[in-house]
Amino acid sequence: MAGHITNTISRWFGAFADHAFPSSLQTLINRTYVNVMGLDMREFAPPETYPTLNKLFTRELRKERPVDRASEAFISPVDALVTECGRLKEDQALQIKGMSYSVEALLTETYEEGAGRLRKGSYINFYLSPRDYHRYHVPCRMRVLSALHRPGALYPVNMPSLRKRKNLFVENERVILECRTDKGGTFFMVLVGALNVGKMTLRFDPRIHTNAQAESPTLYRYDDKPVILEKGEELGMFKMGSTVLVFAEPGLLDVEVARGRKVRFGERVGRLTER
Repeated sequence: MAGHITNTISRWFGAFADHAFPSSLQTLINRTYVNVMGLDMREFAPPETYPTLNKLFTRELRKERPVDRASEAFISPVDALVTECGRLKEDQALQIKGMSYSVEALLTETYEEGAGRLRKGSYINFYLSPRDYHRYHVPCRMRVLSALHRPGALYPVNMPSLRKRKNLFVENERVILECRTDKGGTFFMVLVGALNVGKMTLRFDPRIHTNAQAESPTLYRYDDKPVILEKGEELGMFKMGSTVLVFAEPGLLDVEVARGRKVRFGERVGRLTER
């Protein structure tokens, strides 16, 4: 799937967004994007200070966000719209109301055993629009056991696409993180690529390169060097908007947010239960 036209388009757009134009033209490009997309820049540097459009996309917060530090609090890893959430029906999650997909297919055969443990568990879908803050963070203190880069297409993941393309998340390129909480519970975070999302990055492992013409899945394990991350820590970034999916095994996460809710990184969206 790495040769899909959506990947090619995304690489072309990525090259444009990474190019530093003369300062006056770059300022015009940046300000136009801010105005057209309706970006709220109050937490960020002025648009004209970003040397490329991608630097604007991946803008860093200028001051620290409040984070719910309660040990049981599971925070939103992103600024996003919750498009679906709740309990899995066996291994089925909703892509959008009335359209479901298999979590086992999403996680691939690599995590077949882990997908089995998720049956009747809980999930949250976070959609980042092009106007949102594009960095993702750690939702609770956790250990990353492994990461899988699964090449695929880069179809748009906006609401119209969610309604018309079945198995969208399963078809798109993604990075799957197998995670464990302090109490020993297992959950998965899935970073889903989308049209014009040329790259997804992970700060703890720069080896992972997305939309890089890879043809087969690549698994990274962290048995010898444990990757332990703190709640609120920056995990990585999308270079454009996309989606983060969270799946927790039964009895681990009580979802405390509703479909259609706009959430911000740092706020509580669920409660971790004792294992």
